[in-house]
Amino acid sequence: MNIPAELKYTASHEWVRVEADGTIAVGITEFAQDALGDIVFVDLPKVGQALIAGKDCAVIESVKAAGDIYAPVTGEVVAVNDAVVDAPESVNADAFSAWLFKLKPANAADVDGLMSAEDYAKNIG
Repeated sequence: MNIPAELKYTASHEWVRVEADGTIAVGITEFAQDALGDIVFVDLPKVGQALIAGKDCAVIESVKAAGDIYAPVTGEVVAVNDAVVDAPESVNADAFSAWLFKLKPANAADVDGLMSAEDYAKNIG
């Protein structure tokens, strides 16, 4: 299973990538998309929406289940990936390039508290 070392992770299977401008891109892990199966629908938060760490903020649906996406840190949504909304199956093709939304963290240091790739690998067993 692919777990890129440069990313951070949550116990609820979101990945986080810190961007050059200090925002963070958020997506779901390969483990999560594999468990969901063929993804058919994604409902993302709105640009400008304030998110709270650990609270649900988006929905992803597959042919066999629907699941919530949780905010990895508190912050404001600054972008959404419309390409994923238009082609949700792109998450199945490459979960780590198909980011869902970008956040401006309220506190950039909160990202440091997320799991490393090694910790996430242990978490999923």
